[in-house]
Order: sequence, then C-alpha cells, then structure tokens
Amino acid sequence: MRANFNLGVRRLAAMAGALALGAGLSGCLGYDGDFDRGYIVDQASLDQIKVGETSKEQALSLMGTPSTTSTIGGDAWYYIGQKYTRTLAFMPAKMADQKVLAIYFEKGKVARIANYGMKDGQVFDFVSRTTPTGGSEPDFLKNIINGLLRFS
Repeated sequence: MRANFNLGVRRLAAMAGALALGAGLSGCLGYDGDFDRGYIVDQASLDQIKVGETSKEQALSLMGTPSTTSTIGGDAWYYIGQKYTRTLAFMPAKMADQKVLAIYFEKGKVARIANYGMKDGQVFDFVSRTTPTGGSEPDFLKNIINGLLRFS
C-alpha cells in the first residue's frame, strides 16, 4: 500500500513539474522579437516635402525633430532609425536593418533628400539608388551610426 502511495505522489509531482514547465514556456509562444528604435519615417509626411520649395520650419513641422544635425559641408538633418530582432525574450537583440533619412538644406529650403541604409556593407542611398563617392558625408554617417551602436 505504501508503494502505491509513493508511486502516486511521484506521478503527481511529475505532472505538476510538467505543468509548471509548460506554463513557463507558454510565455515564449507568439513572441514577436522584432522592434524599432529611433525615428520611424512617416511616408505621408515625407511625400509632402518638396525639393526647392519646403522651408526648414515646414520640414520641422512635418518630420519632427531630427535625431542629429550637421553644419559641416552644408546644413543637414538626419533621422536615424534601426530595426532589431530578438529570437527569444531573454536573448540579446541584434540589429537587422538601419536607415538614415537625410534632408539637406540650402538657403533655408530643402535642397535634397537622401535615404541611406546598408547594402552589401556599404552606405547606400535608396532614393537615388547610388553609393556616395568620396567626401565627408559617408564617413560622417558611419561615425554617427558607430557612435550610437557603442552605447546601446
């Protein structure tokens, strides 16, 4: 009789352990580990910005405060956004994609818009579909991005 009682207690303990393990793992089901950091471009607002027509004040009201600005080699605003992914809730996040929207100004008006990202390990302008050539701009953007990643 005592052996049957011990067997019943063991089965009950095993079932309780399996139930606790299942309940703990159920929190991982349906976990979506993708999330964004930084600026998320609102395409409707961006479409309202016209090169040569839109002023700085209008651009600020449409796009909001930029992530950073530059006055080196011209006046520019940079909106930086990153997409991260995490396979499990307790795992570290990894950057999956990064975009930098740059709005360049001349004489208080929008002169050019560029949407930079990483393509094949190089900075790439998705608007004009070109890779920027020599100059300070790609290195400047790379330094901004590397500086942001060091502190995350």
